[in-house]
Amino acid sequence: MLLISILASIYELSIAILLLCSFFHVRHLKKTKRERKLSSFEFAMYLITQIAIFLWIGSFLLLEYGV
Repeated sequence: MLLISILASIYELSIAILLLCSFFHVRHLKKTKRERKLSSFEFAMYLITQIAIFLWIGSFLLLEYGV
């Protein structure tokens, strides 16, 4: 049981770190977008990252709170 609890904590921490990095990545791309036009790869990453963040937030709310 202790091992499962530790793994669950590590899993939740990794999700938090990935979300934090995603927010910083989107922020960086927004700054770059103001300075110059984004390349097609950067623009795709910008859209995919934003969509992934909103999908995660939606699924989290549904799973945890049944909203």
